[in-house]
Amino acid sequence: MLSVLPEPSQTVVALAAFTGLRAGEVRGLTWEAYTPGDENSLGVIRVLRSVWRGRIGEPKNSRSKAPVPPIPQLEALLDRHRKASGNPASGSIFANGGKALDLDSLYRRQMQEPLKAAGIEWEGWHGFRRGLATNLQRIGVRESIAAMVLRHSNDRVTRKHYIKRPTLEAIAAMRRLSETLLALDKPKMLPNCSTEPPREIEGTVEARWLQ
Repeated sequence: MLSVLPEPSQTVVALAAFTGLRAGEVRGLTWEAYTPGDENSLGVIRVLRSVWRGRIGEPKNSRSKAPVPPIPQLEALLDRHRKASGNPASGSIFANGGKALDLDSLYRRQMQEPLKAAGIEWEGWHGFRRGLATNLQRIGVRESIAAMVLRHSNDRVTRKHYIKRPTLEAIAAMRRLSETLLALDKPKMLPNCSTEPPREIEGTVEARWLQ
C-alpha cells in the first residue's frame, strides 16, 4: 500500500498500520498529542480524543487512552508530512479545511483506484488493527503484549486510572517490529529519514504485511 499511495494517504495508512489506532482515533490525533523520539528512546502518541461522524469525543474506553510508542519508520513519515503541511505546532495531524480529515472520503478520492490497479484488496480501516496484531504475533510478541499495544479492553481488569507512559513491554514490542522492518530485503518505501519516492516491496508475507 505504501508503495502505491500518494500523500497524505501514505502517512495515514502507515499510522493506522504501525499503531493500531482506530479510525476515529486517527482522525482525532493532534500534533500536541505527539512527541517525537530521539536516538535513545521512542516517541509517544497520546490518544486523547476520537472524531466520529464529525463529532469530537472520548476514546472508546479508559484503556484506549494508553499512549502508543511510534516506531522510527512512522516518525520519519510524520516528520515529512508535518513539513509538507507547513510545520504546524497544533491542530489535527490529518486535516482538511481546518477540520479532521474524513478517512472514508480519503479512501474514495485518493486510495480506491491506486489500490485496485495494484491488485490490493481493501479490508477497511479496522483491518490495520488486525494486521498489526498478526504481525506482532509473527515476530514472536506474546498476545498479552500485543493487547497492550492495541489497547484492548480486558473484562477481568478495570482500569480506574489512565496510563501515563507506554509500558516497557509495549515499547519493546514496537522496537522489535521496527527492527524486523529494517531487516527486510526491500522496505525502502519506509523513509529511513529519507524523502526518496517509495519503491515496491517484494516477497510474500512482506508484500502483504499492511493488508
